[in-house]
Amino acid sequence: MIRYALVCDRGHGFESWFRASDDYEAQQAAGLVGCPACGSTRIDKQVMAPQIARTDRTEPAAAQDAPVALIDERAQEMRSRIAELKNFLDRHSENVGPRFAEEARKIHYGDSDERTIHGQASREETEALIEEGIGFLPLPVLPEDRN
Repeated sequence: MIRYALVCDRGHGFESWFRASDDYEAQQAAGLVGCPACGSTRIDKQVMAPQIARTDRTEPAAAQDAPVALIDERAQEMRSRIAELKNFLDRHSENVGPRFAEEARKIHYGDSDERTIHGQASREETEALIEEGIGFLPLPVLPEDRN
């Protein structure tokens, strides 16, 4: 396993584990590596100092024996709350899938019945909705959503 310090295009730093550097490269190329804070998939590796095992110790240090969490408690709580919100939306709104921007416009301009919807939109589509003054709530994509 290899641990990388990563940073998204919005400056959020985080760490992630991969089986090998090739796995990171393949997942990154497929857009599967995402920022846990904002969902961005524009990710770069940060400079990291390698961890080298010491050979002069007879017993491992206590810190080395401690379990390593892939994400901290705060990030786990945030992911849990986002997942709860997504579950609520699944139960109480209509999934319009990739037609989200189109349907949001129809509702905004009165061409369709007002209702709560959810779905997917590209970055360009969301920027256009913002420019038109159409309100929506973007939710980050969680890593488990991609599995």
